[in-house]
Amino acid sequence: MLHSETFGQGPDIIFLHGLFGAGDNWRSVGRSLSDHYRVHLLDLPNHGKSAWMSEPTLPSLANSVRDWIVQHGIEGYRLLGHSMGGKVAMEIALNSPGPELEQLIIVDIAPKRYEPHHQDVFAAIKSVDFDQVPDRRAVDAAMSPHLQDEGIRQFLLKSLYKQEGKLAWRFNVDVLENRYEAVACEPTSTQPFYGPTLFIKGMNSRYITADDQNRIMQLFPNAKAKLIEGAGHWPHAEKPVAFTKILSDFLKDH
Repeated sequence: MLHSETFGQGPDIIFLHGLFGAGDNWRSVGRSLSDHYRVHLLDLPNHGKSAWMSEPTLPSLANSVRDWIVQHGIEGYRLLGHSMGGKVAMEIALNSPGPELEQLIIVDIAPKRYEPHHQDVFAAIKSVDFDQVPDRRAVDAAMSPHLQDEGIRQFLLKSLYKQEGKLAWRFNVDVLENRYEAVACEPTSTQPFYGPTLFIKGMNSRYITADDQNRIMQLFPNAKAKLIEGAGHWPHAEKPVAFTKILSDFLKDH
């Protein structure tokens, strides 16, 4: 069962977060849409408050989201995914025939395999001994020798919680590391997705390159792209006003 947070009224839009994240990473953007849309922020398996899964492949993650959609009686919906969540969103779009997925928004990820590049993050996470660290500041200090990017450390610290009097990670560290290749791969495809699609890229990010354009158009023939200047891999957090305007305009246009 996936944990979710729902608010607002109107057509349904579902948000899928990235690796090490949670649905509430999207609360600010979701709130900005809630006057016109019913917003659903999902925690993917092995993240947030959702159940853990031993084999988190793209198809199994996509199935968990589809099951949640069915359980909640949602018929027509819009789907936004960032990074790993974008891979899951593409997996859903490419393998779910039918009109129910009305619009697709992919944030800073391409439909391709990525080489492992989170080794420093895993090293930082695994360096934390929760028997020795009493608070968030101590966790941050323990991670800093392995992960010098303060922004990423602060992002990870959002997933701390208290368990039996001790801090713990909400995400399933061992499975995320050991099954990393299962979500780093290219989404599977039974057919192109012909619905309206928007790829949003942070201009300073290397996750989407010019070499990816042909594959994107093969799989998503009606895709458009928007660049956000001054943003990296988290354009919604780095440039929220520009991001929200791009997203709102796309949703209204279709």
